Amino acid sequence: MGDNETLDLLRGTLDLLVLKALASEPMHGYAVSKWLRERTKGLLGVEESALYQSLHRLERRGVVESEWGITETNRRAKIYTLTTRGRQQLKAEVENWRLYAEAVRLVLTPA
Repeated sequence: MGDNETLDLLRGTLDLLVLKALASEPMHGYAVSKWLRERTKGLLGVEESALYQSLHRLERRGVVESEWGITETNRRAKIYTLTTRGRQQLKAEVENWRLYAEAVRLVLTPA
């Protein structure tokens, strides 16, 4: 894979990744995107529109809440926080993904 290439996110994974990012601390959207890029060593890039759609979807479901705040660069931004319900959902989804990843590994591993 070349230096400028990124992996496309599998459908349905972005919400899980956003929940994981917010589990570490409250963040604004750009910080979530930066966290994901850094954590994946640049392999995953998230389009801004997809990220904000995910954040809004998670907020509607009550697993994330937001409030206006000031960023580290002194800009006004919505800061997103994982709710108790969000932490429970993250735990369940992580376990589901572990099982899914193991199943895919078994399929891809030569017999």
